[in-house]
Amino acid sequence: MLRSRLIQAANAAQRTFSTTPRALAAKQMTVRDGLNSALDDELARDDRVFLLGEEVAQYDGAYKISRGLWKKYGDKRIIDTPITEMGFAGIAVGAAMAGLRPVCEFMTFNFSMQAIDHIINSAAKTFYMSAGAVNVPIVFRGPNGAASGVAAQHSQCFAAWYAHCPGLKVVSPYDTEDARGLLKSAIRDPDPVVVLENELMYGTAFPIDDKVTDPDFLVPIGKAKIMRPGKDITFVAHSKAVETCLLAAAELAKKGIEAEVINLRSIRPLDMATIFASVRKTHHLVTVENGWPQHGVGAEICARIMEDQTFFELDAPVWRCCGVDVPMPYAKTLEAHALPRVNDLTEAALKVLGGKAGKAVAAAK
Repeated sequence: MLRSRLIQAANAAQRTFSTTPRALAAKQMTVRDGLNSALDDELARDDRVFLLGEEVAQYDGAYKISRGLWKKYGDKRIIDTPITEMGFAGIAVGAAMAGLRPVCEFMTFNFSMQAIDHIINSAAKTFYMSAGAVNVPIVFRGPNGAASGVAAQHSQCFAAWYAHCPGLKVVSPYDTEDARGLLKSAIRDPDPVVVLENELMYGTAFPIDDKVTDPDFLVPIGKAKIMRPGKDITFVAHSKAVETCLLAAAELAKKGIEAEVINLRSIRPLDMATIFASVRKTHHLVTVENGWPQHGVGAEICARIMEDQTFFELDAPVWRCCGVDVPMPYAKTLEAHALPRVNDLTEAALKVLGGKAGKAVAAAK
């Protein structure tokens, strides 16, 4: 029932696929197209690369990420699997150990829990347990985190879950450049990489440079990106929460407050150097994520700040804006209140800035 609901949601999202004015404009590309073209590039580049998962072949993928790839590469490279995450994840890990480069798609990362033994105990640990003799070059990818109307069991963010495990690399793209460049880097990486996409971003078109469409364009794993420079306060986020930060920064700018927005891109490893440099400039930090607060990505950033000399650069405590510490409600109004909103971020920034916020507002007037 819930799987069919997810497929229906994907079909609805597909209506905007390459048909909106933004998507048709020059130098615009949807996140979906970015992922699709990245897969196409890497399948063409390396015969060892193949994609497997539920409905990835003849149906073109539940979210149409693999659209056209089965017709182009055939049954041996684009493989439909039964509804058994434990089974096809195990097949993929074994293939990686044997020298292939599988891309294992989960229809949603909530279903990856069925396969977590293969991801953690087989993929992540084999390089260490083999004393470096056996690499596991595999990508686990699919939509992660809150979507819309899919309730408690299908709205979890797994960034902190997988980033906790040594042996895995974990990336979380926000826009088209992130999605295309990080997926290509993940496929070429010699170690297992978890690529946490966001369903709600698939149909969104972003402006891109010509370099992004180059077959050899890569976004390095472990390097964050400053999306908006600022001098008063730093927002750090990943995935769709970056969008919330950018909107909040625009609202704060109206009050004379310039917020710097950092798109993490990579959850493990974390680019703490970029965060430290920003905090040394702004002296204030708010972390933002749609996942739960306890042991989350923001909590890890707080700890890293405290353990570094950058801690002494802070003029106020670090503030976390997270998803509410409850299972995701089904009701639309409750769902909206379970995730960080723009006004949550602006209020957090004003509290952290304290008297400095008042001075900035007065100066803006």
